[in-house]
Amino acid sequence: MSDQKLYRASTTAPVNIAVINQIKKSRIDKYTRTSRYWGKRDLYLNLPTNSSLSVTLSQSDLRTHTTASCSPSYSTPDTLLLNAKPQSLADARSQACLTALRSLRADLEKSNSSLPPLSTYPLRLSSSNNFPTAAGLASSAAGFAALVRSIADLYQLPHSPTQLSLIARQGSGSACRSLLGGYVAWDQGLLLDGSDSVARLVAPRSHWPEMRALILVVSAEKKGVSSTTGMQTTVQTSSLFQTRTTQIVPKAMQAMEKAIADKDFGTFAKITMRESNSFHATCLDTDPPIFYLNDVSRAAIKGVENVNEKTGRIVAGYTFDAGPNCVVYYLEENRDLVAGAFKSVLGAKEGWDGAQGKSVVSKDGILEEKVAESLREGVSRLILTSVGEGPMSVDDHLIDDKGEPVL
Repeated sequence: MSDQKLYRASTTAPVNIAVINQIKKSRIDKYTRTSRYWGKRDLYLNLPTNSSLSVTLSQSDLRTHTTASCSPSYSTPDTLLLNAKPQSLADARSQACLTALRSLRADLEKSNSSLPPLSTYPLRLSSSNNFPTAAGLASSAAGFAALVRSIADLYQLPHSPTQLSLIARQGSGSACRSLLGGYVAWDQGLLLDGSDSVARLVAPRSHWPEMRALILVVSAEKKGVSSTTGMQTTVQTSSLFQTRTTQIVPKAMQAMEKAIADKDFGTFAKITMRESNSFHATCLDTDPPIFYLNDVSRAAIKGVENVNEKTGRIVAGYTFDAGPNCVVYYLEENRDLVAGAFKSVLGAKEGWDGAQGKSVVSKDGILEEKVAESLREGVSRLILTSVGEGPMSVDDHLIDDKGEPVL
């Protein structure tokens, strides 16, 4: 009798927010200066033009939950539900991940004939986010990290997170960093096959657990220009691009890794803010220019400057990914100085009800009135979070034992 068993595995994966951002190319271009390491490469390698570094955030606040299942009883093709809505898996990025994972499972099956041929079974995937999708909150990073980790668990692959980051990178570049917790680098690498462009642990969460983040959600709408499209245009047209990738970022990476090792928040925040400004200056230098930030974003920047000026030292640092939402880093010891300043003007907004939010004491008179007015009008809600761990296997499945989605 043929095997009709249903196989399942579920995982949660975190969001990561870059403090040194990367710019990627997702197509081959052997005529640019970066051809020294691009060469003639596979279309789906998704290699960066510079290294990057991020902080993995707590899954208690921001996570993607994914269940991967397979069965010979499933019909083809593979399917995916995201927040209960069907999504296509036909795109090149998804197919690159699925193909690579199936290949690794097939290798196991060839070496051990007693293993069920899971690599040949159709997949049913169900995923949910507890935060807005495609709004500049690194949803694709958490999504592809959860997809890769859940299928790797389903297939019982023995590969390490760093090894799996080679696959996750093909789905979403920053997804490779979401396979590890704490403080994580994505090394640019130089090899033609991309095998040295992997996620690397800079320091675990336990090294510097006091790091906190306040996310000002300016817009939960889908971005007008996707990260991938924006990066491709920047590589092709920005005159600042080469200076950033060859001079600015390598120095910033070295300094940032030292700041993390030394737990030097002042240097950490300085580099984070300069890097954010550099990244978005390059976006503005693109033709046509890419405007990820808006007036509310700029008010948030001024708000962080107000906090640091009032305290006479750097206790807060801002950064923006490819979107208008501001992430403010600070240490737990400065919670009321930083988060309290924003709570004094945004206390009526959603996001303060959790344990972290309730413990914040408002500090009046720190933010300028124009800044406060702009933030009150433009910030929709807040997320208070902290440095967190990498993906976790869970028993809470989004697909039941009959192969149906759990709604």
